[in-house]
Amino acid sequence: MPGTITDEIEIIDAGRGGGNDVPAGGDDDEEGSGGGSPGIPQRAYFTVIQLGLAGIVMFFMALTSSFLVRKGLGNDWVTFNFPRILWLNTLILLASSITIQIARRHLHEDQRAAFKRWWSVTTSLGILFLAGQFLAWRQLAGQGVFLITNPSSSFFYVLTAAHGLHLFGGILALLYVSHRNWQRSRVSQGTAADVASIYWHCMDGLWVFLFALLYLGR
Repeated sequence: MPGTITDEIEIIDAGRGGGNDVPAGGDDDEEGSGGGSPGIPQRAYFTVIQLGLAGIVMFFMALTSSFLVRKGLGNDWVTFNFPRILWLNTLILLASSITIQIARRHLHEDQRAAFKRWWSVTTSLGILFLAGQFLAWRQLAGQGVFLITNPSSSFFYVLTAAHGLHLFGGILALLYVSHRNWQRSRVSQGTAADVASIYWHCMDGLWVFLFALLYLGR
């Protein structure tokens, strides 16, 4: 159309005429990505966490398949008393999924004090869960059930320890979100909190699955 090229040139000129640089990190959230570094698109972080979680799920599915196959191979599978504290642990982790959602809502409403409070509650619940897992192992040891006692106990220790390590990684992510200086970051605290919460919910759902597997398959 006539005048299109001219209009575009005028728009470009208008963008440069003020002498103001476009702020870095414009593809991300509004909460401060500074230091002059180019911003990383928000979707990139969600793509990375999705790929990472896909790998984690595949790892645990492989362990689950091994669990089911080994149990069906012979009559040497010995049942042991399921640690009761794992019921409480499951409730603790489910509660942490609620508190992290409350924290995210406060962050997106720019209520920083409330966000930090609920985010800290989530972190504390995660640490409490890990402490409960350690107590569960102590209870099993008190029964004389150890890693090499039986295939059933071996899978119990391996599965709960593997999940515990991944959850510990989630706790480190929660601490990172709450203590990072976001004024000089290429990603906003809101994006980081969203990504961390996706990981946390996945660890929660994974534990519910493992709990059912270990309880019903013991």
